Amino acid sequence: MKARWGALGIWILAWLVASAGGAAWIAHDGLRQLRDEFDTQARIAHRLLSQQVVQYDAVLATLALLGGAGERAGAEQRLSSVYPSILAVARRDAGAEWPDPRLAAAEAQSSTAQRPQLGPHDLAAGRYWLVMAAQPASFALDVDLARTVPWADWPMDPKTSPVRLSLQTDRQQFVVQPGARAQGPWHFEFHKHLASASQDFDVMAERTVRLGELPWGWMLLWTAGVALLTAGARWLQLQRTERRRAEERVRFAQVARLNALGELAAGMAHELNQPLTAVLANTQAARRLLDEQAGPDELATARSAMGQAAEQARRASDVVGRLRRAIERPASGRAGQALNLHDVLRRSLDLLQPELSRHGVEVRLHAGGGTHQPVRASGDPVAVDQIVHNLLLNAMQAMQQQDAQTRRIDLHYGAAAGDSRHCEVRVCDNGPGIAPEVLPRIFEPFFSTREHGLGLGLSLCETLAQEMGGSLRAVAGPDGRGACFVLRLPRAA
Repeated sequence: MKARWGALGIWILAWLVASAGGAAWIAHDGLRQLRDEFDTQARIAHRLLSQQVVQYDAVLATLALLGGAGERAGAEQRLSSVYPSILAVARRDAGAEWPDPRLAAAEAQSSTAQRPQLGPHDLAAGRYWLVMAAQPASFALDVDLARTVPWADWPMDPKTSPVRLSLQTDRQQFVVQPGARAQGPWHFEFHKHLASASQDFDVMAERTVRLGELPWGWMLLWTAGVALLTAGARWLQLQRTERRRAEERVRFAQVARLNALGELAAGMAHELNQPLTAVLANTQAARRLLDEQAGPDELATARSAMGQAAEQARRASDVVGRLRRAIERPASGRAGQALNLHDVLRRSLDLLQPELSRHGVEVRLHAGGGTHQPVRASGDPVAVDQIVHNLLLNAMQAMQQQDAQTRRIDLHYGAAAGDSRHCEVRVCDNGPGIAPEVLPRIFEPFFSTREHGLGLGLSLCETLAQEMGGSLRAVAGPDGRGACFVLRLPRAA
């Protein structure tokens, strides 16, 4: 049961790792797309604003060229209709003074730099002056930033966009669009100056990404897909495991049938040889009596009948002997193989796992002395597997009449107590145990305590153990409840 849940836990862990890895990659890709979209929108907004402010430099350059007094009114009329963002045009002719000293200071800077210069500005209110020094007249533009933004070509919806965009200079700020004020684990920023040396405004865009903006739909779809693939792989593995178990059960059944048939043949030979021997002895005695007492006419007939009876008895004995030799197990003198008892028990438990789970039997595996060193025995792997398999089946069947919550089998393996040349496997259950009057006959052929039982299983197990140089015995459970079968095998060199 623990092994089954352990395997299921590995599959669940694999699903969690694959789901988390895929979901993280999808989330990362979603954040990358949001970042790319943010950068694209911010760059488009920067380009549009740069195009607008560069036009103001061109307007001032045009006014400087048309600096004659006669051209002033016409130029201002054209500017108000073409550029709604230019609220007013100021002009200072030679010998005149600017109404604001800050305009005079900006004109002086413009004269030195030979380009338009930023004058008085109030970005919070969205207003600033742009001054151009020229001869015979200097000009200044009163610009409205709100009207400067080309909303028709704007890449974002200023009412719903999560991007906050503003123009900043000298610790002043004009908010172009407020964006969505939100708390989130990811924050994007974009900084770049406008493409105008005279209007050195810093375009700043920022955006916060909330957890709810991640592509949860794709992440859940990936998780579900991985779950389906994992479940399918798990199902295929279970199918292969069940098929392997079925093949092993068929193999065990075939070996068990052959061994049982050999045991049956041995028993038949043993049981039949005695009456056949008696028949042979009686017929031979009868022939001797006839030879001594019968008349000449009966002698030939009696002697012939007795001879035929003896011949048939010998023939029956030969038939039984040939049958036994044809189906008996291989000779026990062959060398055994080194077997890891832990692997043997695990293999048997894996084979019987479906039956153990179906009957609610808890199995506990105990290494002798708590050691983790392998315990190796010498024997025939098929024979040892069959013995352990039969003992586990018997233990499971012995507990069928008790509560499913209390069914338990303890498997102990390790060195044999007081014998360094042998090792032991103990199969103990907490069933009703073995009655004292039954215990001496438990390994007797054709003796069974179960209805319709052949009584060959334990007899066969004992024969197999003896053929490998070991033994099999039955004792009472350690707590006085249940039964224990002790399989002793030679220890591998």
